Amino acid sequence: MSNYPLSYKLSWLPRFLMPSLGGNASGFAPIAGTLMEPPPKRTVRLAFIGDISAVANSHAPDCDPAIQALLGGADLVIGNCESPVVDRPSAVLGTKLGTHHAMSERFLPEALAAAGIAREKLVLSLANNHALDQGIAGFDETLAALKRLGIGTIGLACDGPVRPVEVGPLTIGFAAFTLWRNAHENLFAGRVSMDSDAEHWPRGLDLLCAVPHWDWEFRHFPRAGTRALARRLAGQGVGLIAGHHAHVVQPVGRIGDAVVAYGLGDFLGTALARQPWPGRIGGIFVVDVSTDAGTRGAVAAYRLHPFVRLRDGDHERLLPVEGLAGAMRAKVEGRLGAIFR
Repeated sequence: MSNYPLSYKLSWLPRFLMPSLGGNASGFAPIAGTLMEPPPKRTVRLAFIGDISAVANSHAPDCDPAIQALLGGADLVIGNCESPVVDRPSAVLGTKLGTHHAMSERFLPEALAAAGIAREKLVLSLANNHALDQGIAGFDETLAALKRLGIGTIGLACDGPVRPVEVGPLTIGFAAFTLWRNAHENLFAGRVSMDSDAEHWPRGLDLLCAVPHWDWEFRHFPRAGTRALARRLAGQGVGLIAGHHAHVVQPVGRIGDAVVAYGLGDFLGTALARQPWPGRIGGIFVVDVSTDAGTRGAVAAYRLHPFVRLRDGDHERLLPVEGLAGAMRAKVEGRLGAIFR
């Protein structure tokens, strides 16, 4: 079945209720950075968002105009499709309890439109532990629904470990994979990419970008094994890494010329409809990539833009931290200060 260690399973609820700031907080990079001075004349902009699910939203969220503008101005948005896209869940009880995820083909485009994301400028990773939550039929239905909606996909085993995507004049290779699964390995094999070894990934692309589903949930600082895997990927030619699965925002790292956003948290709530406030902090990771001759495909600059998902009846409101007030803003800024030291 699933491949979670027992200690991980036992710690899920305590860490959900109280996300942890424990662990090694040293050696990370600032929340924003410039890698090229002077900056390139021409760039393309990538915007990475976290996990997307309908668990906390009965209908489309309300998004602040600043978030809409940030995502609408990107040349490509990359996110993680944490829920199968099905109209009739097959795992009925598990879906009601929240252990199995699902979102409808109606909800997804409405949520994307509310966030200012154009479907033709979006790719979603299916390499995550929830991909088979509604069985093989649900997985196949998800692929068909995303194709109908005109949304690109990454992380499918049938596409090989790397999916090339044209972004302006660049060809960027996206390698999405999951270390975790909620079903038997035989179900994931041949459907969802679990390939984390970049040694044999194809070369000849302008930029190689990994989108891993890794680390342990509800921990703000990545575990030693996660950081070691990031170093290995960077040493194997990966220039950009944007991770998911922790459901809380995690730091940014620099490994040589490679940039790593270890965890972006949730873009739309995925764990339970009502969640403690540290798990409501997410991040939009914006990366400018050079298209100039001589530096083509190099990361020129990056910035992680924190935001907060506030509960509003049966859906969420997404606000930049600057849009908060009072005690909530103070708590969020304090937590971000502890993560991005």
